[in-house]
Amino acid sequence: MLDQEKDNLSVLFSDEVQGPFVTFILNTHVAHQDVEKDSLALKNFAKAAKIRFEKKYTDSSWTSFQDKIDALLADASFWRNATKSVSIIISEKDIFIHRLNVPVDNQYYVDDRPYLLGIIKNNQFNYRYYLMTLNRDSMQLYLVENNQVKKVDLPSDAPTDLVGALGDELTGGSMNYSIQGGTGYNGSSKEGVAYHGVNTKDEEVKIDWTNYYQAIDNYLKDAFTNADNLPIRLYALPENQTLFKKIAKNPYLVTDASVALSPAQVSFQEIEKGARKINEELEAIETATYNSLLDKKFVDQLVDIVPASDEGKVSHFFISTANFVNETTDMSTEEFDRRKVLNKVTDNVLRTGGKVFVLDQKASPDEKTIVAVLRY
Repeated sequence: MLDQEKDNLSVLFSDEVQGPFVTFILNTHVAHQDVEKDSLALKNFAKAAKIRFEKKYTDSSWTSFQDKIDALLADASFWRNATKSVSIIISEKDIFIHRLNVPVDNQYYVDDRPYLLGIIKNNQFNYRYYLMTLNRDSMQLYLVENNQVKKVDLPSDAPTDLVGALGDELTGGSMNYSIQGGTGYNGSSKEGVAYHGVNTKDEEVKIDWTNYYQAIDNYLKDAFTNADNLPIRLYALPENQTLFKKIAKNPYLVTDASVALSPAQVSFQEIEKGARKINEELEAIETATYNSLLDKKFVDQLVDIVPASDEGKVSHFFISTANFVNETTDMSTEEFDRRKVLNKVTDNVLRTGGKVFVLDQKASPDEKTIVAVLRY
């Protein structure tokens, strides 16, 4: 799995952030009438949380928590965000907002630690990569992040089309050559001269095709800024993928998952659909490796998992979403006790350098409802 949830949540484990914490997990919408319902849900949860807080923390003041909640309720822009849900974690001094792309059960928690499971579920398969749509005569890059797709604006000298990339290097029906200034991404030879001979039409097309892909690879390798070293995956016909992979020397090109379709004249919605397909393939690849962890010593009963996590023995902790069944009415001030225990174990595991997974039951190792793999 990705370690990103630890990166995102590490600040919550720092000595600078102290509890108690009040956590709200809410589904969010964009339609006006639904936005009003969302803000009302937070308002009602806040009332219930206040009762719980003042009962549990008799020496602490609720005022600073209420001030932060009131600020959110008054912020119209906060409620008009296109994500599916939101996690709001409040301490006396701080507020942490995590926008989520998974549906949740509306809930609140008051405890010494923040509620993390919704955020971890959201980040579980948050793949970040570039998706390159590749035709024989054009290309475009898209950034995929947490199931969101955004077109990358490439500079004018990027090889986004064959004619612009090759220019005078395009093959003709007779012997010709073009003088090039060195070995830039345009694919010229070391000597700075690219020779073209007499070829059949099919051979000419194959040469242009190959040279164009060489220009793309050189650009991605030498000129494109990939500051985060993100993988590059392909959306292209199988024959185009085969040739590009044969030519490519870019270390960030990965072939674990791709879309084997032509991106010519496809809509942005089709690009998004392709990214979802790749994400599903990556998720299947990842979850298929989990069962092998059960070759190590493990425990699958909460009564054994809790003390193991307290002692720092847990390296991997798997929680099935089957555990997340509402046990109380919507407006009850009672906590979801089992979820609190799972959250406590999660906190222990992350603090001791372990990994936590929140998965659908079928993706959990051996389809277990809960399992902890031990270090020793």
